[in-house]
Amino acid sequence: MLLAVPGVSVHFHRMSAPGETGSLEGQDQRNRAMVASLDGAVEALAQVKPDLIVLAHTATSYTLGQRGEAELLARLHKQSGIPVVSAYGAVLAALERLGVKRVALGAPYSAATTEQGRAHLESCGYSVVRHANLQGVVNIYDTTADQAYRLARSIDVPEADAVFLSGTGMPTLPVLQMLERDLGKPALSSNAAMVWHALRRCGVREPIAGYGRLLTLE
Repeated sequence: MLLAVPGVSVHFHRMSAPGETGSLEGQDQRNRAMVASLDGAVEALAQVKPDLIVLAHTATSYTLGQRGEAELLARLHKQSGIPVVSAYGAVLAALERLGVKRVALGAPYSAATTEQGRAHLESCGYSVVRHANLQGVVNIYDTTADQAYRLARSIDVPEADAVFLSGTGMPTLPVLQMLERDLGKPALSSNAAMVWHALRRCGVREPIAGYGRLLTLE
């Protein structure tokens, strides 16, 4: 794991869905199928008795909406006895910690899914001053850090307090520090937010330098 912290172990279990993983085709249907597979995944993860389980898929929250996500996380917590949070919940916590209210949003999703992300952010009380999806994507897992950097630069506007790159399948961690230097404002991604939020929820306060200011904050 790129952001491994001494004394912290990370355990993974994949969600399952039909179709080609990472494809923009049928993403909403795959999101719903992955939600349906979560009971088994959480049951398996609970066997190692983690302090926290993170649903590491931002677009799932866009599909479910606030109420649907809250109900899902509550049910999984009750089922496993372990707190369960979402990648999107981590992003909201990160935006609050950074004092951000106006966001520029970029994603490797389809235009329709990216629009879902914009609407979801605004339903949570944030102003999305600009949003765009990465053009030419066939599979999210084929995207590069360079594409993530260029996407963030393309969506930045003076009105934005921060740029947010959605999509856990897009490599963003290597460029966050560079983006903050070049844009002069916070740059965060779903991946960075998940790591920061999970560590802080587990009582780990150690700052991690080199991946944007968020990971250096309490």
